[in-house]
Amino acid sequence: MIAQNLGLAGLAAGYTVRFASLATALADLLNQESLPAFERRVRRYTDPDVLILDELGYLPCDSRAADMLYNIVSRRHEKRSTIITTNLAFKQWGAVFPGAACVVALVDRFNQHCHRLTIDADSWRETHGLDDTDPPPARPPSRRRRTRTPVAA
Repeated sequence: MIAQNLGLAGLAAGYTVRFASLATALADLLNQESLPAFERRVRRYTDPDVLILDELGYLPCDSRAADMLYNIVSRRHEKRSTIITTNLAFKQWGAVFPGAACVVALVDRFNQHCHRLTIDADSWRETHGLDDTDPPPARPPSRRRRTRTPVAA
């Protein structure tokens, strides 16, 4: 939510912003069948003033995906802002990208100029979820129009 709000603030200030989950962005790039198509598509992630990649670490990535992420990050490094959301410390990124040689360089790029926001709090969803004593939520009324069939007298 914080990353999304930063993106909205950037848009309001006139910056260009792209938001995507990391898995979606990498799948998008991996689906390109030629180098020219890949280069055109990678500009979607390198050109915006602010790039927000959400959920690093929720799905493991192979070394090819790690190389693509490194490609994006290195092109943006010291030129544009990149926001990554994750529940993992930098030292755990190797588990997300097993066997990828670029992980150390990727972490170095982020570590050099990054601002870390560490949230040490209870999950909002957990504290505001339903418990066993709550009644089920009310069902909203149907929006379907009902037509009446005329009855013959």
